[in-house]
Amino acid sequence: MKMLWGSLILALAYLLLWPVPIDPVSWQAPKNGGFTKAFTENSRLAELKYIDIEGEEGPEDFAINKAGTIATATHSGAVLLMKQGQTSFTSWINTNGRPLGLEYDNKGNLLIADAHRGLLIANAKGELKTLVNQVENTPVVYADDVDIAKNGKVYFTDATIKFAAKDHGGTLSASLLEILEHKGNGRLIEYYPLTASSKVLIDGLVFANGVTMSHDQDSVLVNETGKYRVLRYWLKGPKQGSVDVVIDNLPGFPDNISQAAGGGYYLGLASPRSAPVDGLSDKPFVRKIIQRLPQFLRPQGEPYGHLLKISDSGKVLKSLQDPSGAYPFVTGAIETEYGLFISSLIAPTVGVLPHNKTRSLTDVTDMEGDAYSGN
Repeated sequence: MKMLWGSLILALAYLLLWPVPIDPVSWQAPKNGGFTKAFTENSRLAELKYIDIEGEEGPEDFAINKAGTIATATHSGAVLLMKQGQTSFTSWINTNGRPLGLEYDNKGNLLIADAHRGLLIANAKGELKTLVNQVENTPVVYADDVDIAKNGKVYFTDATIKFAAKDHGGTLSASLLEILEHKGNGRLIEYYPLTASSKVLIDGLVFANGVTMSHDQDSVLVNETGKYRVLRYWLKGPKQGSVDVVIDNLPGFPDNISQAAGGGYYLGLASPRSAPVDGLSDKPFVRKIIQRLPQFLRPQGEPYGHLLKISDSGKVLKSLQDPSGAYPFVTGAIETEYGLFISSLIAPTVGVLPHNKTRSLTDVTDMEGDAYSGN
């Protein structure tokens, strides 16, 4: 009996006192409207075809250069290319980190937001160089996404300055720590290549994620994943230097955002919102206890496929879903001549939603590899 009581006391002491990496703060999650109204459940994303990426996983973002080459990057650190006229991706370089956001500049260089190494650049020969790994005397801990304005200025996110992906079990695990803590350790950064200078535009973001220039170049949009919203930082005009909310109270965690041809933006919702995370938003002490539980007992992401198209004002123009999660943890999309190429945190394929009239890529019919089934 004494042994039993001793074990119970030790277990209780562990749950209450064991050190954890997070120091949660109280906040109030907005009421989740779920899959209603503009987000009503559908299966429009279930028609995906798949391009195999040869044993790699997690094609998290895409970039297209003037020659039509499409780049993506994976968990192994590999950057893969699919050149114009080809039907598959082949390995090009490896950053020896975790490349996430990608964007080509007007000289054909590929900018890479690497979660382990900061903002990198690779020239056409594949030679890598670090552009930014420190801003305002603070290390870039978790570079996440990047975009380039027409004037050459670069905008990228440092998702969290506290939870380094390489020290906390990878990009997904580190993001969960940032969201569960909810202090706001993320930031949006501007880098000017001509002077090699950088500055923080917004800080205090709860996991700063996808970033894209507005179509008129007057502002930059950034996803604040932990608050289920998209923000706009004004670069020009009477609101210069201020921040507006483009869309909020999303039914999932927004990941990447990119311009859509003809206006609007594609926005990936990596996973639906978690009822336990929302329900415990004002209970920071309980969130610390949950962090002490075995990982399988903590809140987990749900593999529900969801891609949005929103307008400049935040109106939902399209909501493409696959409740089965056959293509899981959708991060975003980019438009190509063949259709929408859709990215994922963990999938072993690139998803393709073909145009009604596909312009080859073997008409997308020969690319139907197996969907991710999960483990």
